[in-house]
Amino acid sequence: MRLFMIKLFFGVVVIFLSSCAKKLTEVDAVKLPRVKEKVLMNALDSMSLRKPEFFYSKLDSHFEDGERSVNFKTSMRMKVDSAINAIITYAKIPIITAMVSVDSVKISNKREKCYVLEDLTYFKKAFGIDFKLKNMEELLLGLPLDYNIDEKYFQIHDPYNYIVSSHRKRAIKRTEKGKLDEDILMKYYISEDLRSVKRVEIESVEDSTSIDINYLVRQEEKGYLIPKLMQVKITTPKKVILIELEFDKAEINEPKELFIVIPESYGKCE
Repeated sequence: MRLFMIKLFFGVVVIFLSSCAKKLTEVDAVKLPRVKEKVLMNALDSMSLRKPEFFYSKLDSHFEDGERSVNFKTSMRMKVDSAINAIITYAKIPIITAMVSVDSVKISNKREKCYVLEDLTYFKKAFGIDFKLKNMEELLLGLPLDYNIDEKYFQIHDPYNYIVSSHRKRAIKRTEKGKLDEDILMKYYISEDLRSVKRVEIESVEDSTSIDINYLVRQEEKGYLIPKLMQVKITTPKKVILIELEFDKAEINEPKELFIVIPESYGKCE
């Protein structure tokens, strides 16, 4: 597995935070009934395969990294397995339009009057984080991130959480000591009703980077449990990034046009 992640802010700004929900650490702990490993694997298999064809939502977003704290709104349109289209506004004025497809990144920056036209290595070069369109879709739809139904996973026994990991518990302890051979460790925290993922932890040993994704609130639309409020914390050797996104007016399987316009007068973004 590789680290396909966050900054899905489509390459210019990253996303979010609206502070109205409790963090998981603030919720009273309740012991859960024991379930077999196979039950948890079947639950993750089912979640990973359940995607709508189209998804649309308005987003209230906040981003901070110790140097900046920014609030903005985003209109996001997705045609699954094809492209994600976002229009970012500030003070009700569109400032950035972005389109991410299976092989390209296109960004039109109205404020700077510049554009980006590159392949998906753009994100790796710009932020040091590699990912695919599939992983961006998983993140926004609240699916098990980078989960592979053909891979072997392991249950981590915890009386208060249903946890499935890419590595056995002893390997996780080796990670804590900096001795894990593989570079990515993933943990999926499954909801008590086994219908959704409530948290995903990713640790990149090679990059000394960790990502903690919390789906604090979900909403059900046409049988799909999609995010309502999510938080992301990215910890790198240089900084801590906090992102939060609140979804509003979500629509499932209602096709909408995806588009981006780059004026001929724009130059390439530096």
